[in-house]
Amino acid sequence: MKVGIAFANILNFGTPDGSIQFAQAAEKAGVESLWTVEHVIYPSSYDSQYPYDPSGQMAMAPDTDLTDPLIWLTWLAANTSSIRLGTGIIILPERNPLVLAKQVGTLDSFSGGRVELGIGVGWLKEEFEALGVPWERRGARTDEYVAVMRELWGGNEVSFDGEFVSFDRVSSNPKPLNGSVPITIGGHSDAAARRAGRIGNGFFPGKGDLEHMLGLVRESAEKHGRDASEIEVTWGSGEIMGSDPVAAAEKLKEQGVSRVIVPSLMFLNNTEEQLAEFGERVVSKIADI
Repeated sequence: MKVGIAFANILNFGTPDGSIQFAQAAEKAGVESLWTVEHVIYPSSYDSQYPYDPSGQMAMAPDTDLTDPLIWLTWLAANTSSIRLGTGIIILPERNPLVLAKQVGTLDSFSGGRVELGIGVGWLKEEFEALGVPWERRGARTDEYVAVMRELWGGNEVSFDGEFVSFDRVSSNPKPLNGSVPITIGGHSDAAARRAGRIGNGFFPGKGDLEHMLGLVRESAEKHGRDASEIEVTWGSGEIMGSDPVAAAEKLKEQGVSRVIVPSLMFLNNTEEQLAEFGERVVSKIADI
């Protein structure tokens, strides 16, 4: 069972020195991956409902630092050697897919093929409006942007003619080290689960009924001629922090989970000591499951 840490680029871990201390300690502890969060801007007032807190509001203030995920991951790529570098998630329809393909290809090439590109369609309508990106059809835009990036990573002098993007005989280099980058679909909706089955290398639901969502992933994968067992499932669970992490991990594996994540907030104080203890008590015990 792989073990990752989510919300990795917040608070002290979003600072130059704090991020290096955190990432190097996580790598030493055997943590497999770090996963960032992102918002390009923070609107002081919004009617959109934040889906991961009962209040419907993010636990942020206007002056809260939230580092750009790709720049943060690049900084850590230069200061680590093996830990995987994940966006969890990047709001794909807010990004230009040609620019993002170049950025991610460069980061993956420079980091030795360590990038995990987690994407989502977004929930904050006011952010889309501030960026001048249409809120409507953001799901279809996301699907097309994934296809665009894979086309650019897959060869040179490639062409694309879609609803949102069109180009003729263009090239983007450097390529990802292994020819592409794993794309993990984030989100807890039925649409996200079906998208993971249709086009994802992985699925990363933030909450919800895991059994229901994985059923939709399998159904969608079968419909599109894909092998659902090859879609890596990432799931957040506090159960592995209990008295029997092995039993908890085995149960999750039976459900189809291959990576379990915990929040970075667990390690804010005495970071190196807490991560060392976590590595010994949890990571090392479930690594072979």
